[in-house]
This record gives sequence, C-alpha cells and structure tokens, in this order.
Amino acid sequence: MKVWETELFGRKLVIEHGKMAKQAHGSVLLRYGKSAILITATASKEAKEGVDFLPLTVEFQEKFYAIGRIPGGFVKREGRPSEEAILSSRLIDRPIRPLFPKDFHNDIQVIVTALSMDNDDSIETWGITGASFALNVSPIPFEGMVAGVRLGYVDGEFIVFPTQEELKRSRMDIVVAGTKEAITMVEGEALEVSEEEMVKALMFAHDAIKQIVEFQEKVISEFNIEKWEVVPPEIPEGFVEDFEKLIDNEELKKRILVKGKKDRDEALGSYEKELLERFQSEYVEKWDNETYEANKKFLKEAFDDAIKKLMRKMIIEENTRADGRKIDEIRPITCEVGLFEKTHGSALFTRGETQSLGVVTLGQPFDVQIIDTVFEEGEKRFMLHYNFPPYSTGEVKGLRLSRREIGHGHLAERALKNLLPSEEEFPYIIRVVSEILESNGSSSMATVCSGSLALMDAGVPMPKHIAGVAMGLIFEDDKFVVLTDILGMEDHLGDMDFKVTGTRDGITAFQMDVKVAGVNEEVLTEALDRAKKARLHILDIMYNTIPEPRKELSPYAPLIKTTTIPLDKISEVIGPGGRVIKGIGKDYDVEVSIDDETGLTKVSGTDLKKIEEAINYIQNIIKEVKAGEAFDGKVVRIENYGLFVEILPGKQGLLHISNLGKDAKEAIKGFKIGDVIKVEVISIDDSGKIQLKKFGEPTAPRRNNNNRRHYEKKPEEKND
Repeated sequence: MKVWETELFGRKLVIEHGKMAKQAHGSVLLRYGKSAILITATASKEAKEGVDFLPLTVEFQEKFYAIGRIPGGFVKREGRPSEEAILSSRLIDRPIRPLFPKDFHNDIQVIVTALSMDNDDSIETWGITGASFALNVSPIPFEGMVAGVRLGYVDGEFIVFPTQEELKRSRMDIVVAGTKEAITMVEGEALEVSEEEMVKALMFAHDAIKQIVEFQEKVISEFNIEKWEVVPPEIPEGFVEDFEKLIDNEELKKRILVKGKKDRDEALGSYEKELLERFQSEYVEKWDNETYEANKKFLKEAFDDAIKKLMRKMIIEENTRADGRKIDEIRPITCEVGLFEKTHGSALFTRGETQSLGVVTLGQPFDVQIIDTVFEEGEKRFMLHYNFPPYSTGEVKGLRLSRREIGHGHLAERALKNLLPSEEEFPYIIRVVSEILESNGSSSMATVCSGSLALMDAGVPMPKHIAGVAMGLIFEDDKFVVLTDILGMEDHLGDMDFKVTGTRDGITAFQMDVKVAGVNEEVLTEALDRAKKARLHILDIMYNTIPEPRKELSPYAPLIKTTTIPLDKISEVIGPGGRVIKGIGKDYDVEVSIDDETGLTKVSGTDLKKIEEAINYIQNIIKEVKAGEAFDGKVVRIENYGLFVEILPGKQGLLHISNLGKDAKEAIKGFKIGDVIKVEVISIDDSGKIQLKKFGEPTAPRRNNNNRRHYEKKPEEKND
C-alpha cells in the first residue's frame, strides 16, 4: 500500500493505492477533509464488436452509511440512484470521456463509491480527479490527466471548494474541470454575475486545477504502468482513398446548404447512397463484394469526415453555415403564451427547428418534493422536468427517461430558480415541464425560455425574464470562430458546446463541454460577449410577448393564503396529537401547513372565504389576551361557582359567580353550554389563568388568602 498526501485549499488531500479493490484494473481511495471515495476503473480485454463509439459508463454510488444514516422505506437498502447521483455521474463522465483514444472500443466502467461524506468537501467533484487517478494507474488507455474544482464567489473573492455556509452567501456555484493545458468542462449557476466576472472565475478555477494536476503527476510518476495497445482497425490499402476520389466537394457543399434539418439529412443521405453505389459499380473488379461488405462502415466514416471537414472549412474560410446564417445570427424566434385553458400557465417557444412547450403547475404545500439523499435532506418547492420524446427528431424509439433528460432539466432549473419569489411572497409549490416538440440544437436553452414565459403566464411574480443560448466553436490551426445559436450538426461536428443563460443584468447558469485544447481566456471572452448579445436579442422578443407576470392566477389554480405565527405558539396551533390543526382543516375544509423553523403558515383550499376564516381562527389562537379586553365568549362549562367561558380558540377564562352581577345564583341556572355572553378580562396570572367579569358589571372586591373580603377601612379606623 502507498499513501500520498498534500494540503490543498485549506484541507488535506490523501491518495491511497494498493489496499482496497485490488482486482479492479485501477483503483484509488481519495480522502479530502472528512470525506472519502473509492474510485475503480475496469475494462473488458476485448473490443466491443460492431460499435463506433466509446462504451463508457460512469456510476456515482451514494451510500447512506457514508453520512451515518439508514435508508428510508421498507427495504432499508440503497435502490435506484437519485437524480443527484445521476448528475454526479454525468459530472465525472463528461471531462474524462474525450481523453480515451479514438479507436478504443472496449467496455469501460468507472465506479465512484462514497464511503464517508461531508457536503462541505464536495466529494462528487473530487470524483473527477479520482477517476483520472484510477484510469492512469490502470492499464486502460487514457490520454492525459484531468481534475475538477468547485468554485464559490463570496464578497468579491473566489473560493475553491467552498463550505455549505459559504455557498449560502455565494453569488456563484460552478464546477470546472480541465487539464493542465485548458478548461474542458463547466457546469453551474450564478446570481446574475457579469461576463467579466465569469471569465475571471474560470481562469481562477483553472489555476486551482493546475495545482491538483501537478500533484497527480507526482503520484503517477511513481508508477510504471504498461498500457494496453490500441490496435487501429485494418482497412485494405487504398480502399477508403478510392471512395474519397468520388466525393465532389461542390456537390457535397450544395447538399450541406439545403434548408431544413430533415431535407438536409435526406439530401446528404441520398448523396451517400449514390456514392456507395458508384463505388460498388466503378471498383467492382478491384474490391469484391465480400471486401466491400466487410469494410463498408469505413466508407460511411469517410463520408462523415468529408462533411465535417467541409462544414468547418466553410465556416472558417467563408463564414458560411449549414443553414446560411452568419456566424453571429440567431434563428427566427416566435413566442406564444396562454395556449391551454386548464393549465395554470403555458408557453410555446420556437427557435428555428427547435421547439419547447413549457407548462407550469402551481401546487399546494403537500405537493412539495421530499428530498432524501446522501447529498441533501429536506423539501423542494421548485421542480423543472425536461422530456425529449423521439418524435422531436422524427425517430421511433422506446419512451424512457434518460440521463441526458435529467441533466438538461437540471441545467434549466438552475437557470430559473434563483429569481423565483420567496415562499413568503408566493407560497405555491411550482412545477415546470418542458416538452421538446422539435429539436435541432439547443433544446435545453429553449426550455429556459419557454419556462420563463410560462412562469409569467401563470402569474408567478418573477422579477425578470431569463433566456438561454448555445454557442459553438470551430478551431482550425491558429484560427477559431465562435458560432451563435448552434444547430445540432454544428454541435456534433464542432469543438465546443457552450450554454449560457441569464437576464439583461447577468448570467444565471452556465455549461460548457470542450472537445479540444486551446480554449483560453480570449476564446471564453469572445464567446461570452457573443452570448450576451444573443441573449439580449431573445429577451427583447420574450418581453414583447409578455412583459410582466399576470396579475391574477388561473381560476383552476389552488388558493393559498399565509400568515406567520411565533415559534413558541406553534404547539398551540397544532394541539395535543395534532388535534387542533386537524380540527381546523376539517371545520373549514382547508389544508394547514406550518414551517416549524420560520413559523410561516400556509392555508390552502378551494373557498377563499373559508381560508380567510381559518386564518382568522389561527390568529385568534395565538393572540395574547390583555386585561381590559372585551370578548363575545362561549360558555363551555357550568359550575356552581361560575362559568368557564371560551373567549378565543383554546383560551378559556373563569367568570366567577361574584362577577356575574346581581342575582348571580339565579342567573347561572339560566345558562347552558354554547350560550354566548359578553365578558371582559379582569386579569391573567403568571400561570396563564384568566379571570373574567360580565361586561358592564363592576369588578367584585378581591379576596385575601383566607377567602375574606378586602375592604377599605373607614378613616377613623386607620392606624396613626
């Protein structure tokens, strides 16, 4: 067993190797602060047949023992991964995936298991660095070293791996990954920070990444690992070259410039088919049918490469894009709101051939989502769900929720959530659903736009609109071009997918994936500046559609009113065994929810009058009774010595017979339970007992401890 340790960002980082999971091809135990994760990397010895992609799976395993808890439910063991675990898996996958060799098609599995977990340590982010360690100490081919950091921005200062307390005050929460040479991934949210602040944050994060990579290099230098050889596929010499001779770039360019995704795909597909038929016909003597069928996939790859090279050349040399737009031009945009009668809010956002239908549902307190994961425990009042049905791209597939859908929904949720009204201002549970009806690039950014429009259509008091745009990048030699509002084709064949969301005043969310080195400060600055101009253009269209939230909610939305009660009065409103709060719900046909940390009380139902009556009842329960106040009380108990009168919910006082007026003994016989009598408070003693008198009657003389009346002595009886 070997151990390496160093001090980084105020906490100790420890790497252990050779003690745990020794049968994995590569494994390390990474400790940071109070947290520890085991990272394993394994791969099949043989390449997966018939695949032209990297069969990599990354799993973040959340273990409740890591936070000293037993899982909830009946089974009492970890089940399917939570959304947070899936998002952590994606966070680790994205920066390591580009570092595998192009022709490596073996099954690869990286598993990150949380063994001890303190949220202050952001251990899921350390999974990026841990995966790099495990892969580099394994024989699995892996080209480079990568690390990730979490960054906060508190009081104008950047903080690497901020604590949860610091994040509460932070204007930024981003995860940045990269190599020693460049940033390769960014994911996070912000409170309307400027483009200049974001660039500074990324550069600061990259400096921190370099420190971690330098430590990695020191550790890995002590290993002498023989990596598996990546054997490139054997292609008959001249086979692909003969096919490439048939490709006419002018004809290919004409097909690339066909308007419309479906028509363009059809034009390129038919040209590919035509070329393959020509190849078979013209080279039938040189390449027999068996050779052709066995190597046909390489011709398809060559055709795709020809499209990629020509498309990139058109952009770099001619500033010409596949759909004819300029490099900084946004596709045509249309916005509609209020599409459906029964939904609480709806919007249709269309940008070119990408279309998102956003629908808002306002819920009652019991609709809150319960969060119970190793990352977080509590309640979630805002949810955004993203759906990507196969018809959106004209395909036929099974309907299932993918990790991509969870990731895209999470990004859009982060873009919108920080501008939502507080629970005190708007007590509803809010769910936004984005249905992607068409897709040709940047559907997650269309989701942000449709979500913002739908929230305002629902009457959610959002202070501003939020829009998003996806930027692309083409790198060729020393030249680069930043593309605004990229198509799916430009995303697939380009070098960067860079998504930015925000208001007119700043950035609210940010995501970037880079396929090449060289994304420096100059590139980031230009991309962010272009993204801001595009965002402002989109926002203008959105404001023209609906400039502010609707003043009234949908008639089909539930009704909710709030009040705040002192924390020391909560038990009075709840009552023994919940008897009082249940009674309120039954008597007024409402739902009552109390936050025991803030005292915020929500009363929801379908009848506004009953809701207001219930709130009045609650306010009466917590009201402090003062001497001299008068009430119309209800008789709840009758004794020979007086009446017990309920003057407020849960508050009774004694109306002693002596304070009932003349002929009290006869009068008391005339009362029955439920009668209403006007009374006045005489006093409240230290134990809370209330003494009453009949309103308008004089207060009876007080008694001494021997139950004798006090009386005023006559002047002649007074002592000298």
